[in-house]
Amino acid sequence: MASLNKVFLIGNLTKPPELRYTPSGTAVADLRLAVNRNYTTQGGEKREEVCFLTVVVWGKQAESCGEYLDKGSPILVEGRLQTREWESKDGGKRTVIEVVAERVQFMGRARAAAPATVPAAEPFAEEAGSGNDDVPF
Repeated sequence: MASLNKVFLIGNLTKPPELRYTPSGTAVADLRLAVNRNYTTQGGEKREEVCFLTVVVWGKQAESCGEYLDKGSPILVEGRLQTREWESKDGGKRTVIEVVAERVQFMGRARAAAPATVPAAEPFAEEAGSGNDDVPF
């Protein structure tokens, strides 16, 4: 049976990237992305839906995102969906679905002269998280 896990998203950052480093020094950035969908109801009324997503970026791409992107920056993300589960400090089970970026393309003005495309990152074994077991990103 065939299987495919690939997403392409275009949207705007809702806040500046959160850049951090794993204990071994690998850069990881969390991007909060808003993706809009405009549609017309059967009654002719125009509507807009907004979907808010977390995008996880690794390696040099993460550092470039932290350097060049800011709140409101338009980006294109190519990546895959990933589900993570963990237990919170109060013992509750938490689950999050996030996008792991394979490629991030800057689509508009950034804080400085940004490259059009940041090279794709290699997958890392340390994708599991930051050590804070109550925060999903």
